[in-house]
Amino acid sequence: MAEGTKEIHLEDHIIKHLVEVHGFVLKDRSVYDKDLCLIREDLHGFLDDTQPTKVIALYKQYDAQTHEKIAERVSEEIRKRKTIDVFRENVKDRGQTLNLAYFKPVHSRNPEHAEWYEKNRFTVIRQLQYSKTNSNAIDLVLFLNGIPIMTIELKNALTGQTHLDAIKQYMRDRDAKETLLEFRRCLVHFAVGTEQVSMCTELKGKDTHFLPFNMALVNENPKGFATSYLWEEVLSKDSLLDLIQNYVNLQINKDKYFDKKTRELKEKESKVLIFPRYHQRRAVQKLIHGVRKDGVGQKYLVYHSAGSGKSNTIAWLAHRLSDFYQHPDDDKTLFSSVIVVTDRRVLNAQIQNTIRQFAQVPGVVAYIDKNKTSQDLKDAIESNKRIIITTLQKFPVISEMISQKKDTTYAVIIDEAHSSQSGESARHLRKALSLEEAESADKTEMAIDELIEEEIKKKGNQPNISFFAFTATPKSKTIELFGTLQNGKKEPFDVYTMEQAIKEGFILDVLKNYMSWRRYYKIVKRSGSGG
Repeated sequence: MAEGTKEIHLEDHIIKHLVEVHGFVLKDRSVYDKDLCLIREDLHGFLDDTQPTKVIALYKQYDAQTHEKIAERVSEEIRKRKTIDVFRENVKDRGQTLNLAYFKPVHSRNPEHAEWYEKNRFTVIRQLQYSKTNSNAIDLVLFLNGIPIMTIELKNALTGQTHLDAIKQYMRDRDAKETLLEFRRCLVHFAVGTEQVSMCTELKGKDTHFLPFNMALVNENPKGFATSYLWEEVLSKDSLLDLIQNYVNLQINKDKYFDKKTRELKEKESKVLIFPRYHQRRAVQKLIHGVRKDGVGQKYLVYHSAGSGKSNTIAWLAHRLSDFYQHPDDDKTLFSSVIVVTDRRVLNAQIQNTIRQFAQVPGVVAYIDKNKTSQDLKDAIESNKRIIITTLQKFPVISEMISQKKDTTYAVIIDEAHSSQSGESARHLRKALSLEEAESADKTEMAIDELIEEEIKKKGNQPNISFFAFTATPKSKTIELFGTLQNGKKEPFDVYTMEQAIKEGFILDVLKNYMSWRRYYKIVKRSGSGG
C-alpha cells in the first residue's frame, strides 16, 4: 500500500503536527500509570515548575514519599470529583492548594500567571494500552499536566474505513468500566476519519451516542486531510485550555417519565457532559475576536438552524462577554452587563437553566422571569449584574434606567431576531435600549428587527450597545439590519445551515417522503380501481 494511505500514516501526521507546531511532547506508553490513570512525571514536573513552595511544604510532611502521595491524592480527587472540577477548583492536600492547570489570564496585571500558563505540559501517547486486564490500545490519548483529557480513534478512508468504523470500535471494544474511559474522566472521545469527525462525552456500549464535529456540510482542505481542522486548530494548547476553562460543562437534565407500576408521572435526573460542537465553538470564538477588533457598538447575526444547540451557544457567549477585556491592560471589562432577551417563556426557561449551569461563580446571573418583580429588575440593572436574562414581557421596567445610562456599555443578545412581539412591550424594548421613545400605540405587532431598524433610522446607531442576534430562519430584513458587510453585501457573521442540520440528523427532512395531493389522489384511485 502506498505511503500515506494506512491508518498509521494518519497517526504519524497528527503526532508530527501536535509535537512540531503545538509543542506537545510524545512519550512512550510505559510512562502511563494504569492504577492512578496519570502520567506521574508530568504531574510532578508541572507542580515543581509552577508551585515549588507548596511542594516543599508538603515535603516537610511526606518526606521522600511526597510526589507519590501527591499523585495518589490527585488521582483520588479525580475519581470523586471528576476531571473538569479538579482542573477548575484545584486540589487541597495537607493545607496546600495545588493548581492542576493554569488558564490564560484575561488581563496583564499578573505577569507571573502568564508565566505559569506557558508551563502547562501537554503530552500525547500513541497506542496507549490502558487496561490491566487486556492489551486493547487507543490510537491517541492527550494529557494535560499528566491528567488524561481526550482519546482519539483514527481511520483512514484509503483503507476502506471511515469515522463510522471508529465509532463502532468505541461502542464494541471500549469498556466504560475501565478507569480511563469512565464518564467524566476524559472530557471527550473523538472518532476521526480523513473526511469526517464525530465526538461523544460518555461511552455506554451499544447505547453510546456520537455527535458530528464537522467544519461544514462537506469538510474540505485542498492542502491536506479534510479533517485537519481538528488537530491544526482545536487541539492547539490555547484552544484546549480555553475549552477546559470556558466550554466543557456538566449539565443536569430533569426528564419526566411515566412509571408503569405506580401509573404516575415521575421525574428522573440525568447528567450530560457538554462539549461544544465545532460550529458552536467557532461562532463564539469569531464573535469574541470580532468584539476585540471592533469594540462596542457593532451588530452581529448568527444564523444557526434548529438542531444547532443554540441555547448552549448563547450561554457560552453570554459568559464570555460578561468577563471580556478588550485589551490585556484594561482595568475593567468591556461590557457593564450582558442582557439576554427572548419573548418565548418556555425557551427563556431553557436558556435560564443552561446559563445557570454554566455559571461557575454564584450570583453572576440575574433571572428576571414571570415570578420576579420590577424591583428585582431594577436592582439587577443598578448593581451591574454581569448577566441579566429576561423575557420581552418583563423588559419595560428598565426603559428609563438604561436611557439614563448612556455612558454604560451593554451587550444585548437577542434570541430569534425576527420573531413578532406585542407592540407595548416592543416599544419599551426600543426605549430601554436607548433607540428611541415608544412608538405610537396603534402599531400592535412588529418584529424586533423591524423595530430596531425603524429607530436606528430616526436616531442612528447607539455606540454603547453591541447586538448579537441569533436566528434559525433569517429574513432579508434581519440580515440587512444585523448582518456584516462582506464582499459588498450584508451576510450573517456565522452560519450553520438547515441543510447541514438535516444531513447530520438533527432535523427531520420533511421533504424526504413528500407527496403532492395530485400524486396521492392518483395512487388511491389506482389502488381502489384495481381491487
